[in-house]
Amino acid sequence: MKVMALCILAAALMRGAAGDLTPPERSYKILMLLTSSSKSHKNVFMPFAEALADRGHKVVMLSGFQQSSENQNILEINHGVSAFSEATASMFSLRNDGVGSLSLFENYLPTLARELYKVPKVKQLYGKRKDFDLIVVDSLFNELVYPFLHEVPFITVAACGVDPRQSAILGNVLNPSYVPNLVETTPFPMSVWQRLKNTAMTIYFAFYWRNWKIVPQIQKEISAQFPDLPPLLEIERNQSLTLLNTHFTITNAVPLLPSQVEVGAMHCRPAKPLPEDLESWIIGAGDAGAVYFSLGSVAAGESMPPKYRQAFLEAFRRLPQRILWKYEGEMEGVPDNVRLSKWLPQQDILAHNNVKVFMSHGGQLSLTESIFHATPLLVLPIFGNQLRNAKFMEISGSGRILGWEELTADRIVDALIDLINNPKYKESVSSTSSVLRDQLTTPQERAVYWTEYVIRHRGAPQLRCQAAQLSWVEFLLLDVVGLLLLTLLVLLLLLRRLLRAVSAAVFRGHVKEKSE
Repeated sequence: MKVMALCILAAALMRGAAGDLTPPERSYKILMLLTSSSKSHKNVFMPFAEALADRGHKVVMLSGFQQSSENQNILEINHGVSAFSEATASMFSLRNDGVGSLSLFENYLPTLARELYKVPKVKQLYGKRKDFDLIVVDSLFNELVYPFLHEVPFITVAACGVDPRQSAILGNVLNPSYVPNLVETTPFPMSVWQRLKNTAMTIYFAFYWRNWKIVPQIQKEISAQFPDLPPLLEIERNQSLTLLNTHFTITNAVPLLPSQVEVGAMHCRPAKPLPEDLESWIIGAGDAGAVYFSLGSVAAGESMPPKYRQAFLEAFRRLPQRILWKYEGEMEGVPDNVRLSKWLPQQDILAHNNVKVFMSHGGQLSLTESIFHATPLLVLPIFGNQLRNAKFMEISGSGRILGWEELTADRIVDALIDLINNPKYKESVSSTSSVLRDQLTTPQERAVYWTEYVIRHRGAPQLRCQAAQLSWVEFLLLDVVGLLLLTLLVLLLLLRRLLRAVSAAVFRGHVKEKSE
């Protein structure tokens, strides 16, 4: 019954890519750039691309991955340079690098910027960039493709949701007194020290990426190939719109501009039937149910330190539940109640009524899918915004966090037993799921509508906030504050001189009367 109800609800929410929209005036040509994006980011773009393609638009997607869509209106081009997956083995070692594992990109992105434009098919695509009606860019890690965007209408997709750095570019500077930084969050209200830390981290992450370590190195490589091009960060400010892969029900509610449109859960869909052997294996778990374990597409299972792997095996051996573990590679000593697989249909598994808990790294897509399909979450955050997502689930009551530093078999068992036996977690995530699904239009419809809107209105400059064109001095009114302070200082000096003059006159009069 649960699966049937979820299918009906999901079908109502996701009823066609853009079924209620007015037919487009013509077929548009749209270029999507995901040159340095992870596979999970591509999973955000593909439903978007297919929704546009179903409307008759021609979509060209440049990425580091092989073709995955069968839609005839989508052409996928693999640039073939330094696939992102080559870096997966270092994710666990980068957990404590101090900048949310962003140091991983210090060498990777400049190298990709140097090599990308040497690829013949990329050079050819760059030469035809103005033939497209619109260019769509992944807002994270893709500054190296900004040469494509010069003098061309473009929008961005924020695959990780609201990012204070990216929001500030559009002119919406989010207040760190309540908006969390890129990698972590705290319960509201924050103490003075938490607000101080959050403010410092928000500023530091932006400075580290944009002004110190990453973008300057990319800029150096791009300038060597495109000497007449404006600075990358100047090009970036000309974006017309950003599609945010989040929703206010699964994150902090924040003020957004007309150019910031939430499309969270755009990739979520109704469950499909599982393969027969997998269905029977999950049902065979009986009343105890099953646990699904996946660390996503970036942190490969084989890169997990052996001590953690053994802790999981020992914990699973003690549990009455069956464990479905997405794991790349072979493993010895696997208990009979554990099934390993290199790939699994995640959403179809999460929607199954006998899957009790989702053990996850806490990526944005996994978080959204867990809530969408109403499955409690045990989060083991590794890097980036995963800790922020994990804390949201814990604060909302929909899941728990288990840090790698405290990982033991006992703690894994205790956490899973609590999540399975305590009904509050299921009730909380089901409530959040209901709110997430309760939307006036589908995320796909919003994404398609605003994309076509920008094209119809030739970049839609009316969406852009004028604050994006201001310097920090102008935006924070530092010049006005300085002028007011200067005026106050002048008034104080004049008042001081006036008081001294009055005092001197009174004093001289008093002395004169006394002498007479």
